[in-house]
Amino acid sequence: MNRLAAETSPYLLQHADNPVDWYAWGDEALERAREEDKPILLSIGYAACHWCHVMEHESFEDPATAELMNERFVNVKVDREERPDLDAIYMDAVVALTGHGGWPMTVFLTPDREPFFGGTYFPPEPRHGLPSFGQVLEAVADAYRERRGDVTRQAASLVDAIRVSGQTEPSREPLTSAILAEAVRGLRAQFDPQWGGFGGAPKFPPASTLEFLLRRDELDMVTKTLDAMAAGGMYDLVGGGFHRYSVDADWLVPHFEKMLYDNALLVPAYLHAWVVTGEERYRFVVEQTCEYMLRELALPGGGFASSQDADTNGVEGLTYTWTEDEGVPAELLQPFEHGRSIIRGELSPELRDRLLEERARRPQPARDDKAIAAWNGLTLAALAEAGRRLPSTGLLQAAEQLGTFLLTELSADDGRLYRTWRDGRASIPAYLEDYADVAHGLIELHVATGDLRWLEEANRLARLAVDLFADEQRGGFFMTARDAEQLVARKKDLDDNPVPSGNSMLAHVLLRLSRIYGDDELERKAVGVLRLVHSAVTRVPSAFGWALCALDLYLSPPRELAIIGRPGDDLARQALAPFEPNTVVAFGPGEDVPLLAGKTQVGGKPTLYVCERFACQAPVTEL
Repeated sequence: MNRLAAETSPYLLQHADNPVDWYAWGDEALERAREEDKPILLSIGYAACHWCHVMEHESFEDPATAELMNERFVNVKVDREERPDLDAIYMDAVVALTGHGGWPMTVFLTPDREPFFGGTYFPPEPRHGLPSFGQVLEAVADAYRERRGDVTRQAASLVDAIRVSGQTEPSREPLTSAILAEAVRGLRAQFDPQWGGFGGAPKFPPASTLEFLLRRDELDMVTKTLDAMAAGGMYDLVGGGFHRYSVDADWLVPHFEKMLYDNALLVPAYLHAWVVTGEERYRFVVEQTCEYMLRELALPGGGFASSQDADTNGVEGLTYTWTEDEGVPAELLQPFEHGRSIIRGELSPELRDRLLEERARRPQPARDDKAIAAWNGLTLAALAEAGRRLPSTGLLQAAEQLGTFLLTELSADDGRLYRTWRDGRASIPAYLEDYADVAHGLIELHVATGDLRWLEEANRLARLAVDLFADEQRGGFFMTARDAEQLVARKKDLDDNPVPSGNSMLAHVLLRLSRIYGDDELERKAVGVLRLVHSAVTRVPSAFGWALCALDLYLSPPRELAIIGRPGDDLARQALAPFEPNTVVAFGPGEDVPLLAGKTQVGGKPTLYVCERFACQAPVTEL
């Protein structure tokens, strides 16, 4: 066992018995690199990554390769889900070098942590135009030893390129509805009219983009995409939930890992489509996906695990694929690999239950059982709203347990958040997206339960995030806190793939809170984000779906609902039934919340105040 045996990350623990002399990222590895004047081999991946497993088996488990790595390098393993800051910085370097990125990521650094060469997967022998991993190791070690000046210049150039993202200047152009219209035109130009989604294969679920299009009433693009994604393949018709992405254009053959964040984002997309269209098939997907998360990903204590592997016993998709001999009608089977097939088509409830029961007896993919604050915040929002709109499902109880988990197990004594939790131990200070997503989830939990403490905690965390992450010079927010480890660059995460960026989500949260608390400074901070992405949202709209939602909220006429009562009251249910994402809601009484201050029930009945910038119509007790 190497040093990784002492870590908590399931991904790092997967490598604890490699013959490679791995370090986790930290002072010990950096000091050794400086003392011995060796380059750092930084390997970044995550537990559910198929090609990470492949490279481990081919290279990191090979004694000869490990001997070469140990002799020439200080070897460092990083779980990208634990350290998104390191992943973002060094992914920028790899993209600058190669034109593309992905995982596993292999980056070579100077002892000062500056990247000078890198790539993604390297095979054990030369193939498909790629050098072998051994050849790369020899060449990089020789270059570091014999051509140090070239290495230093390359590293300086890459660091300069990486730092650019944190130095983007805000636009001075006005923020207008023309931006939204132009973004819709751009999305329509990318739209696949046959199978939905945007662009060609591979296809990733565009949840944030669909949320924006729902707000713009572009139902044809939304419904075509939702229907195609749920047809079977990328969507698990037997057990519910979505796999990571489709390798083809028609959402059939997936990359089989299942990520918490995809499912947490797709639940609201399908839920909102059901509210808008009334089509029961969307409600069914919501119920099945939530059932999947509770069955497969729920952790003791109320949190949710991060992911499930693509592989079972080293074979991709083994758990999820079928043959006719296993009792699946032939017309439902689409060929995959190794004589096995993917299910697509209509399943009766009886067939689905039988297949799920049979599948549960098979070997199961490994689960990464660390809880990540950001992804659990997204899950909280999904479960809270689904539980509110579908009260018979019992989802609201799971949402309340998750809210409590986030504010206890993932909260430090000083009120800050942790990034990860596993086996009763929280670790790693939280990043911008953690604060933003947890605040987002707590707002939805307040609307679902009427409990004022969730709103108050959302407000506290959002204001703390402004304090910790704001860029007072250029606007927007950095990924890391002002007192975090100082890396070679301090980045801003702005694009919304595969999840809403911390900037987009915090902007959206601040806009909602500004209308509840009457705080123009919160709105100004949110606008700072929108000015940073002003030109990008029309140039590449599919990469900024949640930023477009935030802009749509900012440009919408302010509308506030102050409800003095409970969410279960008929009045509240009727008021909150439509899909009105730009309306903000607060339940009272609550004198410390400006929107609620001075508002009481009329005649002892649940009472609704409809307001615009705190100017309220006469209160009503029935609609």
